[in-house]
Amino acid sequence: MERLTQPEEEAMRGFWQLEGGFIKDVLELLPEPRPPYTTLASTVRNLERKGYLRSEKLGNTFRFTPLIPAEDYRKRFLGAFVGDYFRNSYKELVSFFAKDQKISAEELKEIIDMIERQKPQQP
Repeated sequence: MERLTQPEEEAMRGFWQLEGGFIKDVLELLPEPRPPYTTLASTVRNLERKGYLRSEKLGNTFRFTPLIPAEDYRKRFLGAFVGDYFRNSYKELVSFFAKDQKISAEELKEIIDMIERQKPQQP
């Protein structure tokens, strides 16, 4: 799975949100200032070439459907990010955000609760 550029990721977020759609629909979801339609169309063709989207011709336009689930993309590239910047340590990642006050003690408690709920119960 090839890493996406920022414009490609923004376009994919639109297609994931819509569960597929037309370029004009994704264009409406993008934040201002929006790229020109032709720029987004070029980005979408790159996504199709990279295997992220499939196109279906409907009349004289195309409808695009994601081939890669958002969750799969997130897992793959979050793992790479943690590996590249935090020596494969999620603990260092969380510590980084805690030191920079980007995550509160209350949020950390919620994370701990989620982890504990997912642990298998001992008989």
